[in-house]
Amino acid sequence: MKEPEFRHVELGDVSSTNVECMERARAGDPGRLWVTASRQTGGRGRRGRTWISEPGNLYASLLLIDPAPWENMASLPLAVTLAVHAAVATQLPGGTDRLRIKWPNDLLIAGCKTAGILIEAEQLNDGRRAVVIGCGVNIAHKPEAGLYPATCLADQGSSGTPQELFAHLVVCMDKALSDWNRGRGLPVVRDAWIERADGIGKPVTVNLPDRQIHGLFDGIDSEGRLMLATADGQKQMIASGDVFFS
Repeated sequence: MKEPEFRHVELGDVSSTNVECMERARAGDPGRLWVTASRQTGGRGRRGRTWISEPGNLYASLLLIDPAPWENMASLPLAVTLAVHAAVATQLPGGTDRLRIKWPNDLLIAGCKTAGILIEAEQLNDGRRAVVIGCGVNIAHKPEAGLYPATCLADQGSSGTPQELFAHLVVCMDKALSDWNRGRGLPVVRDAWIERADGIGKPVTVNLPDRQIHGLFDGIDSEGRLMLATADGQKQMIASGDVFFS
């Protein structure tokens, strides 16, 4: 059965497009709803970090309801990141060789962060599971300070607007979710993700909440976890962490 069309709500200033989506889910929204905003006053990145949210960049969140069995949800970020990669590629002059995915779900242009993704889930009172996919892309602005060097599409020669990028993102996300197919299409999605990934086979440092680990980035497993080959010959599977290339 074909999925219903996406709906879209365009807002001005909001605290967070993710928050807006989740509030609508709690109120009974059926999902497949995009919420965009011109500015966020309380934008968030991974681990609760602030996401700089001035006008001119893209702030978009997609609400999905029960998008897959829970045991398949770990691979959703792979499909989502491929969608954002494909959308940003349409706005990047001079080819896409320098556009790479940084585990778990950031986009780099020439090694500098230009997009981030924040996926949040909540079990609703009516038994449904709401999943919100937040996508932030630096188009006109970039943060001056952060964990990683940053860039924006304007600095890379793009004259695209948030509206143009969002139009591509809707199409690319629809395709990526279809390819992912509620988790059944993971092998194809995983291969495509690896093909676009940065740093595989190279030394990395992974910062975890309680420690720091060094090793070689050995790809991702079937659940999207980072495989880290350590100096003692062991292989560690890491579900979440901050990765720095050595």
